[in-house]
Amino acid sequence: MAEDGWYFCTKHNEVEPAAGCRAVDRLGPYPDRETAARALEIAAERTKSADEADRRWSGDED
Repeated sequence: MAEDGWYFCTKHNEVEPAAGCRAVDRLGPYPDRETAARALEIAAERTKSADEADRRWSGDED
């Protein structure tokens, strides 16, 4: 594992160690390279889950 985890650079669409692009262009840290490679998929899953929780909370379940 990279000392400070692994990141996914949204600017270059590449996995990189902590000494990579600017933080504003990255997702992470992730515990390993393989997980960082799934960063966009993980973010989409989290967004979907949060949207569903918001709908349940507001009573807008379909």
